[in-house]
Amino acid sequence: MSPALTFAEQLARLPSIAHIAAVELLDAAGTVVSTLPNRPGTAGSAAVYHALAARHGAITPEAAREGLALYAEHTADARAFPGKHPNIDRLIDIEAGRIAPLTVRLQPGA
Repeated sequence: MSPALTFAEQLARLPSIAHIAAVELLDAAGTVVSTLPNRPGTAGSAAVYHALAARHGAITPEAAREGLALYAEHTADARAFPGKHPNIDRLIDIEAGRIAPLTVRLQPGA
């Protein structure tokens, strides 16, 4: 059995987000609950959420499960230290049903 891919390796396999300025997450009322800019520090999360929305249509519990696998080694750290990784914490809460599924709106790049 081959070792699991790291987060960096997972990111390399995701679709490019070079054309996207940010990924917005919206609740059922259409209110933006979080914005993930495509810039250092949040680009990885923007890529993960973008890929999940493309595959699942929204950030559903199934999408959240996939996202937690994509975050690889960071998911265990997030579970051990709640609050340290808010974008992973959100997926944990969606998977557990503590947060309702979110829709995604892309902000195109300049």
